[in-house]
Amino acid sequence: MSDVWNALADKSRRTIIALLRERDMTAGEIAAHFDMAKPSVSHHLSILKNAGLVSCEKKGQNLIYSANMTVFQELIELVVAMADSSSDPLEANK
Repeated sequence: MSDVWNALADKSRRTIIALLRERDMTAGEIAAHFDMAKPSVSHHLSILKNAGLVSCEKKGQNLIYSANMTVFQELIELVVAMADSSSDPLEANK
């Protein structure tokens, strides 16, 4: 879960996730929303993918990225468990 928190710590990566919640996109389409080099966008996508927040599928010559909402559901469940003082958040994942 620490990979998720580290990935979400960066504003650009949070913006990428917000874009992908609207629709699936290629790296080029995502890069068009930023004033940064395409390799930097690819680096952010790699971090998000390694954290399980983003998935990609090859379609022809393109990689199509999409947000993995399952991870967000798990994250919400963990936060709710942590907020509940009567439960142990580590037990919530077992």
